[in-house]
Amino acid sequence: MPKLTSQGDAGSAARTRSATPPRPRLETPDGVQENIARIARLFPGVVTEARDATGQLRRTIHFERLKEALGEAASEPREAYDFTWVGKKAAALEAGKPIRKTLRPCPAESKNWDTTGNLYIEGDNLEVLKLLQESYLGKVKMIYIDPPYNTGNDFIYRDNFAAKKEDYEAELGIEDEETGEHLFKNTETNGRFHSDWCSMIYSRLLIARSLLREDGAIFISIDDGEVAQLIKICDEVFGEENFITKFIWHNNKKGRQMDKHIKTTCEYILMYSKNESKLITFSNQVEVDIKNYSLKDNISFYKKGYPLHNGTAAFDVNNRPNLCYSIYYNPEFNEAITIDEKKRDNDTWEINTSECGISLIKKGFKRIIPKWNEKYKKQRVWRWGMEKFRNEYQQNLIFVKEPDGWYVYQKDRVSEDGLKEQKFVNYIDVDTSRGRSEMNVLFQNKVVFDFPKPIDIIKLLTNIFIKEDSIILDFFSGSATTAHAVIQLNAEDAGKRKFIMVQWPESTPEASEAAKAGFKNICEIGKERIRRAGEKIVAELKKNKKADDASLFEGQESGEVSMPDIGFRVFKVDSSNVEDIYYNPDAIAQDLLEGVTSHIKPDRSSEDLLFGCLLDWGLPLSLPCRSEQLAGVTVHTYNDGDLVACFDPAIPEKAVFTIAQRAPLRAVFCDACFADSAAKINVFEIFKTISPGTEVKVI
Repeated sequence: MPKLTSQGDAGSAARTRSATPPRPRLETPDGVQENIARIARLFPGVVTEARDATGQLRRTIHFERLKEALGEAASEPREAYDFTWVGKKAAALEAGKPIRKTLRPCPAESKNWDTTGNLYIEGDNLEVLKLLQESYLGKVKMIYIDPPYNTGNDFIYRDNFAAKKEDYEAELGIEDEETGEHLFKNTETNGRFHSDWCSMIYSRLLIARSLLREDGAIFISIDDGEVAQLIKICDEVFGEENFITKFIWHNNKKGRQMDKHIKTTCEYILMYSKNESKLITFSNQVEVDIKNYSLKDNISFYKKGYPLHNGTAAFDVNNRPNLCYSIYYNPEFNEAITIDEKKRDNDTWEINTSECGISLIKKGFKRIIPKWNEKYKKQRVWRWGMEKFRNEYQQNLIFVKEPDGWYVYQKDRVSEDGLKEQKFVNYIDVDTSRGRSEMNVLFQNKVVFDFPKPIDIIKLLTNIFIKEDSIILDFFSGSATTAHAVIQLNAEDAGKRKFIMVQWPESTPEASEAAKAGFKNICEIGKERIRRAGEKIVAELKKNKKADDASLFEGQESGEVSMPDIGFRVFKVDSSNVEDIYYNPDAIAQDLLEGVTSHIKPDRSSEDLLFGCLLDWGLPLSLPCRSEQLAGVTVHTYNDGDLVACFDPAIPEKAVFTIAQRAPLRAVFCDACFADSAAKINVFEIFKTISPGTEVKVI
């Protein structure tokens, strides 16, 4: 038991450190550790544990895995802590392979094409992620995905690097030495199914991480089948230190009836940050009875909240010494001073009043230390460290004299309208049937999509850390629940959040309700849901608007209602806008080259070429774009001059002069614009003279 006496030597921090024998260093020198930390920030999955020359475990770089991250073939790895499967290397390499495809705009299938900032993209999401990588690198605040759960059925996202049964058995290399037969017996519930699924999600997460902002986060829905594998994959892709929590989603109170032994009532949602040190989360606001909050300071009403001493019995001065210090409090001036008065005594700590403490007591200060735990015979500790205490005690703590001494409590605050900040918990109680009910309302009780997620799930996850304008990406869009939730949130708080939905156009079964309703694929369902949901939300806002009411949202003029962006631009993955000779002319026979008049495919419009250029230049696809006739040719201006393009044949010099005088950041033309090489060179000279800062490109 620590000795609590009234006098003695001060146990300074310096003396505390010197009293403890230094531990032998098991890690590499500081410079190497700093380099490892730098690499880990770029490639979290390459940091592993391995034994050094002395046999000690230490953090180090898995160089074979680093080579894979850089797109190089790796040699056989040395023994190290690792999680692998058949097809993993191929999946990593596939994620880094370039792609010769593009996104073609479809204004006819879009809604509010000219004004919307939202995107709906049809195609394989691996290809889409690659295509978006330049334009949205580090720009996405939140990613939510609901990937296939791998329940034993073949899922639609089967890649060319996913292991087939024969390849899986061959790559295992397990053979009977006498007969040459494979010893591994693949089953429908093991082996290649896990490998296929792991490869599918791994390659996509590798790219998705690069799209996240430094303060961004990803949420992934999953069930028991692959949650263990998914956590290991996410630990590698995002880094173990960026794991935030695993939400328990209680979505089926009755339990699944088909379960053999124990009925399952929940699924999971994993949350990982891009950079945990940059992530800022908010609190949930709950309504309370303000009558119970009778105290008030310059910030808000409050009452006495949790004690500052740590109530966890397992924490004491011996295992949390940094949380054990003395507080000297002067009630007259509401001033507090902290002193570390611990001193190591064999296997425990002595806590004595220091000479400095005695001096403070003589000046009217009261000495407060964490209470003694009589039940476990342990010295309690505080919940805050000394630095946090010094920074926050005046605003957030109250000191109370009670019969057995002084206590320190946190202020439990509440706003004037009775709302209290409360941290989110990792338990979600939303029945999955609400998702179907929401779809039924939009589609007149026709079941056009099985098991849609409720919008409240997405709204809850978004509110954890998004308040400002942000981009939210869902590349397993399904029925477009995420888009619906984003529009609803914006309607509730006048937000400007934007969504990017990505979905493979999987065909609906012929006998399904969706097919009978005229929906040929899932994308048609998702787009129609966004249309109907947006129109319904706008109608409700207009209905609730009253001319004599105050603003619906803070900052608006009386009687106005801010309408959310309910539109979306549709794009579809297609082959490149240019012929193969543009990328690899050496592979084309000379006689074929001579017959080629243009390397641009004949079925491509100027809008196709424009948005292809945006992808090549790394510009977002959602900004305003206008087209005009200039000297007899069509000129496209993107975002007031971020890019100006013309793809018409025989562009007149007058049009080039006019474009150059506008001084765009970028200007793009195609070979067909010019009669000969001299005309093309003349364009570059015009821009050098009039707008030297413009980057000019000819495709």
